[in-house]
Amino acid sequence: MSEGEAWDRLRTARIGHMASVNPDGSPHVVPFVFAVNDRTIYWTVDAKPKRTRELKRLSNIRSNPHVEMVVDGYSEDWGTLWWVRARGVARILEPGKEWDRALTLLSEKYEQYEAGPPPGPVVAIDVTHVVDWEASAGDG
Repeated sequence: MSEGEAWDRLRTARIGHMASVNPDGSPHVVPFVFAVNDRTIYWTVDAKPKRTRELKRLSNIRSNPHVEMVVDGYSEDWGTLWWVRARGVARILEPGKEWDRALTLLSEKYEQYEAGPPPGPVVAIDVTHVVDWEASAGDG
């Protein structure tokens, strides 16, 4: 797939899985919802039930901001499988213009956020590398 198509698939995917790095160097992978603006991916801590808003992925990002995420298209027809991985550097945003823009993008994509903005924190991932694969294009 072209780089443009890979970004289109990132923009339109409803859910992804993000890996951050634990202090011992092991990966910590979680499903998440996100929005894309240019080459930046945004996500937020929302109001779904959690033990705390200070999530493991946030403490991981504070100690090592390098993250990677993946979105994929699965089908029983394995000839149509695809995935896109995006690697980047995460930043925990302070309230302000970029925070507000991120929440607007997330609210436009997910109706669950329209009634009220998530409490945050809000995280930006500045994408540095994108890799993609699709079955119709061969192994990757």
